[in-house]
Amino acid sequence: MKKHVPFCCTRLFCLTVAIIFTILPIHRATAAKTYRMKIQSAYPRGDLSMELLKVFADSAKKNSDGQIKLRVFAEPELVPGDQLFGATKQGVVDMLQAMGGFWSGIIPLGNVEFNLPLAYRMKKNMTFKEKAEAVRSFIMQPEVIGLLRKEYAKHGFYYLDIHTYGPVPFVLSTKPIKDCSDLKGMKIKADGINRTFHSSVGMQAVDMSPTETYMALKLGVVDAAEWDVSAVTGLKWHEVAPYWVKGMESDHTLGHILVSLKKWNKLPDNIKKALHAAAEDYWHATVDAYQKELETVNQLVKEGKITENILSESCQQQYADGARKIWTDVAAEDPANAEMIGYIKAWLKKMNN
Repeated sequence: MKKHVPFCCTRLFCLTVAIIFTILPIHRATAAKTYRMKIQSAYPRGDLSMELLKVFADSAKKNSDGQIKLRVFAEPELVPGDQLFGATKQGVVDMLQAMGGFWSGIIPLGNVEFNLPLAYRMKKNMTFKEKAEAVRSFIMQPEVIGLLRKEYAKHGFYYLDIHTYGPVPFVLSTKPIKDCSDLKGMKIKADGINRTFHSSVGMQAVDMSPTETYMALKLGVVDAAEWDVSAVTGLKWHEVAPYWVKGMESDHTLGHILVSLKKWNKLPDNIKKALHAAAEDYWHATVDAYQKELETVNQLVKEGKITENILSESCQQQYADGARKIWTDVAAEDPANAEMIGYIKAWLKKMNN
């Protein structure tokens, strides 16, 4: 004999099933989406800023509650360095880490942003971190970061944030240097506008990949090379060029992270916010790491493995004269350059008074 099921129970069961099947698709639709991205550095493994991109990737994952899965690559693991700009613009790579001097032929402001000679040289009584935070506060002023983002957006990029390379140019030489007369005729591996900077004191600037530089120094193809402090701590150039030439460097020199603008515009606000937070964490990581690496280099000086060569005052002045001419010439190249240089001049006047 069949047991009779009350009509109200049947209705309740059907209603429950209907609610469950209504909720399930909503739950599936609102489940957290995973954003798989790739970033490539313009620098090889061994370069400090490249190795620190792990901090950026880990922070992006943490700040997005696991939604961002960012894979980090060094040059040339996805594309050669000279193709990185185009590959990121086209979306083959989602973002890049580099310095503006690499693309200054396309975006003139890149030369000013990266390393306008002596642009970020501050009072000697300030600490490394104090100088770093002063530079960041300057760049993050709305009119300054706004100018950078506007210029890069014209070429299909979102300018995410900055990072420091510490003092640049960090110059290592195969022979001792005291004065500009020693520099005259020397061949130096240099990048961006620094090629003109070194040429102003009689050096011959050579464009060369950092991965080729160790052997070039060893074989005498070049007599000196510039990079950042990881020229010692990562790339080991001091093994073949043990003389650290000082007196023409900025206290901090800036790089950037650029994101494909097409991809950036498709990201939801919470993912953009997570990437901004991760980029700021990366900034602080570069400040801490470059300070530590400089301490390592200073220890090598104490041990006699590296020799400091501080340029004479007259040679430093010759570099400063060259820098002033570069500032004038670069400002005349592009209205954005002139605007940025105006901001830098006003900031330096305030900083060094």
